[in-house]
Amino acid sequence: MSMPFYVAPEQQMKDKADYARKGIARGRSAVVLQYEGGILLVADNMSRTLHKISELYDRIGFAAVGRYPEFENLRLMGVRFADVRGYQFDRRDVSGRQLANIYAQTLGTVFSESLKPWEVEIVVAEVGDTAAEDEIYRITFDGSIVDEQGFVAVGGSSEHVSSQLKDRFAADAPLSAALNAATHALAHENGEERELEAGNLEVAVLERSREHRKFRRIHGDRLSALIEEGKRSTAGDEADE
Repeated sequence: MSMPFYVAPEQQMKDKADYARKGIARGRSAVVLQYEGGILLVADNMSRTLHKISELYDRIGFAAVGRYPEFENLRLMGVRFADVRGYQFDRRDVSGRQLANIYAQTLGTVFSESLKPWEVEIVVAEVGDTAAEDEIYRITFDGSIVDEQGFVAVGGSSEHVSSQLKDRFAADAPLSAALNAATHALAHENGEERELEAGNLEVAVLERSREHRKFRRIHGDRLSALIEEGKRSTAGDEADE
């Protein structure tokens, strides 16, 4: 009679975590940061249809990295929850913290009970009436949730991207400067500089002054102009120094 194969629970969790991290590391990173007019979301993404950045509700945005089918399921779940809650009660009753908690519970359950963890890392951002009321939550593959301050990077090289972003981040920066800081960090994702053009980027904002729905995508000529404006501004600041 053969003996049953036993794996310690600690080893199972470690193997699952390693598997998820390796899957997430195969993709490009994304960053979410405050700027003077709200919250900026930027992802290194050449696809025009498979979005890493989306709107969840009036004031709430979503950014994700990892396996697209898995984080798309999470996005749809969040949209359905927000629509139902806003319809049953009031649109103001839908919050980013609620959605972040639901995502954390879902990912935690999948990680602990399924053989295969989901290879995703997501950010839920909610723009407030003032910068002090902005909320940015990072949720990892195992259901851990962190309330981030100012900015956050997700993806396989998030630590390196965060260190690059920290040097240039300013919560009161104009949109072009914030976009320049984000693209600079993403361009140095793996320790080697590369050029990121408008066609490589997916960009959106949660715009504080915008009425009702705050989410707005930025692309085409507008995105190219902001990238060039940010480069000129940075070059001017370096020349002054």
